[in-house]
Amino acid sequence: MNNTYEATLSKVPEITLLFWIIKIAATTLGETGGDAVSMSMNLGYLVGTAIFATVFIIAVAAQIRATRFHPLLYWTTIIATTTVGTTLADFADRSLGIGYAGGTTLLLVLLMASLALWYRTLGSVSVDSINSPKPEIFYWVTIMFSQTLGTALGDWTAGTAGLGYEGGALVFATLLSLLVLAYYWTNISRTLLFWSAFILTRPLGAVLGDLLDKPLDVGGLALSRYTTSGLLLVFILACLVIFKQRPAQSIRALNDRYAHANTPG
Repeated sequence: MNNTYEATLSKVPEITLLFWIIKIAATTLGETGGDAVSMSMNLGYLVGTAIFATVFIIAVAAQIRATRFHPLLYWTTIIATTTVGTTLADFADRSLGIGYAGGTTLLLVLLMASLALWYRTLGSVSVDSINSPKPEIFYWVTIMFSQTLGTALGDWTAGTAGLGYEGGALVFATLLSLLVLAYYWTNISRTLLFWSAFILTRPLGAVLGDLLDKPLDVGGLALSRYTTSGLLLVFILACLVIFKQRPAQSIRALNDRYAHANTPG
């Protein structure tokens, strides 16, 4: 691969089935890991948020400074967004008294505003364009809002809406299945479908994490948060070691390859 082509590759992974498997595992880990620090360690939501926010800032800075796609660094940053999203949403919903419905509404507005500003500034919110600092900053800010929104939405569905953790998981799994059908059977924008799926995998992970580690009397399985988080982390690392992830190809890279392939001689 020549240097010109390599420079046009995206700094995020190619969107494949493996990406979504790891994403769901990472969001579930974000829930159990966030609860382990804020609840099991009795540090509280505010301190937990401060800890994970620090990790998130360091990881994002390293990701932006990187010159190419690094799977371990990328997924470390994703996990950081899920854990800080968990504690931040819990702090806003419970400690500040905003409530699940209020927190979900506020975060949805922030998420839509982030996407709108990103599109207005750069003309695209596609992951194919993540190959320079400016779109990458928008990317991670948007992800941060989506992960926090997912926690609030998952808690609202399982708690306030009364569906429970299993019911909430079924709802979000069904919605994701509909997106899969839309991907294969319709011409709906792939960018819209991606962000819709990315957002919905977070509340799915939230209710799955709660199902695993919450007490039996509230509908959980009461598994150890430490053990569950450790097993999820091992699973993610195994996926990264066993299966090679490639960077997504930017639109410019695809155009360059097409032009090269059609050059006479």
